[in-house]
Formats: sequence, C-alpha cells, structure tokens
Amino acid sequence: MKTKKKKWYEYLWIASATYLTLGFLNILFAWLGLICFFVPLMISIVKGNKSYCNKYCGRGQLFDLLGNKVGLSRKKNIPAFLRSKWFRYGFLIFFLTMFGNMLFQTYLVFTEVNGVKEVVKLLWTFKLPWSFAYHGTIVAPWVAQFAFGFYSVMLTSTVLGAITMALYKPRSWCVYCPMGTMTQGICKIKKSL
Repeated sequence: MKTKKKKWYEYLWIASATYLTLGFLNILFAWLGLICFFVPLMISIVKGNKSYCNKYCGRGQLFDLLGNKVGLSRKKNIPAFLRSKWFRYGFLIFFLTMFGNMLFQTYLVFTEVNGVKEVVKLLWTFKLPWSFAYHGTIVAPWVAQFAFGFYSVMLTSTVLGAITMALYKPRSWCVYCPMGTMTQGICKIKKSL
C-alpha cells in the first residue's frame, strides 16, 4: 500500500508553532505575523477564493494536529451561535477594534506621548509582563510597541482557537476566525463583480 506523500504546505503548522516560540524569546519576531494577515488577503483578492484558509493556514493545521492526532479535542459540533453571521461579523468588528487600538498605542509611542509598554495582553484583558523578550534594541520604540501589540493579538487568537479546539472540533476556530470572515467577504464581493 502506497503512503501519500505530503505536500510542502502540509507542514506550515511548524511555522505557526515557531512563530509563537520566537515571539516568546524575542518580541520583535512578532512582526513576522503580518505574513498571516497579508497573504490570505492577497490570495482572496487575486484568486477570489479561500485557498489560504483551506490549504495554507498553519494555525488551522496546528489545531488539526493537536485535536486529531494528539487527541486534545472533544470533537463535538460547534454551537450554532458561533457559526452565525451576526457572531462572525460581530467578532470581526470587535477584533478590528482591538487591532485599531493596538495601532493607536503604537502611534502614541511613535509620537513619544507614551513609552513602550513591555506587556502582552492576553484576551485583551490580562497584562502579562513580557520584558524578558525585549531588551531594547537599535530599532525605534514604536517598532517594539507594535510587536508587543501584534503578538498580543496573535497569542489571544491562538488561545481562543485552542479553547474551541478542545471543546469542539479541532478546526472550530476557523468558523469564526476574523481573517477567514474577511477573506470570505472579499470572495463574495469579487464574485458579485
């Protein structure tokens, strides 16, 4: 019996795990997470599909691996309210508001109104001291502030995804992922043109 040879993109879960580790060691690596923001948007704009979500999303692959192969998922159906349009778009608006706040905090450091806050906010609420991952560098302070904020967003979404993975099916996060909701919206607009 032949074993199916894995394709290169089936290993992108390693990139997600590496990203979280690198941000833990040095916060400036958080900037790499922008790849996970721009690539899905570009694919949906250019190709008009969600191939990033379906094939290339390392986070979805990581949840699939942890949930199915490691057995950390209860594999229950996700509740209907999490699949609903009002929840998905409401979560997207909330997520974008938090992203906007992160950009505003970066701007305040850029204009020297505030100094760098060496914390990661988990679930947009809990301030975790993260000074061990930043020791001052030759980069401007606002670059570090953006990294702290962006890592907060990425860590928070990973924690939310891990919780829904454990409670429901492994890729339950994908149902209400803000990036997935945005790319889906872009695909609908592109098809209607």
